[in-house]
Amino acid sequence: MSKLLSFFTYGSGGEAEQPPQPRKEAVRALPTPWYTTEEMYQLERRAIFSKRWMFITQKSRLQQPGDFLRYTVANFDFILIVDRTNKINAFHNVCRHRAYQVVEEEKGRKNILSCRYHGWSYGLNGKLAKAPAYDLLDGFDKEKNSLFPIHTKIDKKGFVWINMDASAEPEESWEKQFHAVDEQKRFEKFNFDDYVLDNSYSMEGEYNWKILSDNFNECYHCKTTHPDVPTFLTIDSHDCVGKDGHIQHDQAPTPEQVARGFDVNSTYYFPNTSMSVSPHFMMIQKFLPNSPIGCSMHYEVYRNKHSSDADFHEIADTYARVMSEDKALCEKAQKNLNAGVFVAGELHPRWEKGPLYFQQQVRDVITEHFQREKKAGGEIWPARQKLPEEAGVSHEDLEICKGLGCGVQKEILAW
Repeated sequence: MSKLLSFFTYGSGGEAEQPPQPRKEAVRALPTPWYTTEEMYQLERRAIFSKRWMFITQKSRLQQPGDFLRYTVANFDFILIVDRTNKINAFHNVCRHRAYQVVEEEKGRKNILSCRYHGWSYGLNGKLAKAPAYDLLDGFDKEKNSLFPIHTKIDKKGFVWINMDASAEPEESWEKQFHAVDEQKRFEKFNFDDYVLDNSYSMEGEYNWKILSDNFNECYHCKTTHPDVPTFLTIDSHDCVGKDGHIQHDQAPTPEQVARGFDVNSTYYFPNTSMSVSPHFMMIQKFLPNSPIGCSMHYEVYRNKHSSDADFHEIADTYARVMSEDKALCEKAQKNLNAGVFVAGELHPRWEKGPLYFQQQVRDVITEHFQREKKAGGEIWPARQKLPEEAGVSHEDLEICKGLGCGVQKEILAW
């Protein structure tokens, strides 16, 4: 393992410690089943998306009480919403009564969160406000029927993060996973309060989310597939550094590119989000899986409020073209993975060290969780809510399921 990690931090573009010698041999990538099978996708849902901190958006999108945004990541449906004290909270979009959605729009503003299935409603703080006819039942406790909360954090640059771990405190802190990621020296030249949302959009694709990440984190393919890329980075000098759960990209802009405002500073935040900021433009890109071979690329495009339309569009439109080209590349790669011929390729330690760092992060998290489940003899879902002790009949129902082998870990992966 130490040999594999030895080259992840070499290069000129970041703040990580530099090892004396770069690797010179190719390294095997993740195998095809990690990009195609339902079993692996479900394990990723348990091991990654239900307990890792995830970068979601910028706080400027949530300014007034009732402002909300809705997202679906790896089939987890949740909302971010501002309460009446101007605090940003996150909740699973799941009514505590019969699991129906309490929000069906993607964004907007609400005074109360209502489930139209049976009329249960919740305040902006997630507390149950009304449950028709339940006030007549003995022992019904509103306090025990609030929306399921999700841990939230606003970092020093105003970015919003969430963690779905159902424990009172996440198993791993944000500081442990992303130490000082919001204190990068290259961010000091930007005032993130100057960036306002210009537009957001999504593209759906039939490919695994990890293909998108692999593609974003290298520029080995740029010369042959992205004619616009030399506009904002120097391909032969582009480099990246993997460090503390994220990848810092050095676009190596020329003085002429810097003068035109193409000083782009990109960071990939494990598992599924990137943020690129330049003097005129900022983009938050999220890779949102919905199946082993289905994913949505979600974009939030911000403009510097002091920039001209021409300066903003020159770089924003260029990025949009590159993103569209990436979609086509990913779809064609996934088709060949699905065919069952390819197993695993070799990645270049200089030009593809971004994907190698990302893939090692995936390996580490998946391996650790798989071994934990193997020892426990069953699936472990960190995001799953705990039943109260008094829910006796439900506990008995779950015991029957355990007797049938529901959720028992099968030996499906050869480690």
